[in-house]
Amino acid sequence: MSERVRLAELRDAEVLLDVIYRAYALIRELGLHWPAATADLALIQDNIATNDCYVLEKDGAIVATITLSKGDEVKAITELPFIKWFAVNPDSSGQGYGGKLLDWVEEHVIHGQLGAPAVTLATAHKHPWLVPMYERRGYARIHEIETQNGDGIMYLMRKTLEYKPTNTQRG
Repeated sequence: MSERVRLAELRDAEVLLDVIYRAYALIRELGLHWPAATADLALIQDNIATNDCYVLEKDGAIVATITLSKGDEVKAITELPFIKWFAVNPDSSGQGYGGKLLDWVEEHVIHGQLGAPAVTLATAHKHPWLVPMYERRGYARIHEIETQNGDGIMYLMRKTLEYKPTNTQRG
């Protein structure tokens, strides 16, 4: 059984659409207006083309994905890197793949390649388990945003990265 992390390619778009759509079912049920939750193939392709979209493969199948944004979603608040569109294939949930991918991107890309001291992400107060999950992983709430779109309070969260610099390359 082999696992590897790599950048997504446009040829992955249909698989990522399926993974993200199914993984974000609860987001839609909660009525949250997150672009990834209702993404179509064109939006997935745009995300791959304009950001650094990483995938974790197990035996050649995509089991998790996360995007390191190249946009300016949080630039008014912080210059720290911002991650988004984090999803685990529901067929593989509960097996630790999401955590492995998040750890890898934090350590090898955000801290190791970019040299950033911390990373940010955003999540919703009304989601039943995301805020506590990220807090267990070392993220802390640093800013509250009232979206005015029905999502309620969104938290911008930051995690300080304390890894030693590495020269590990994507594999």
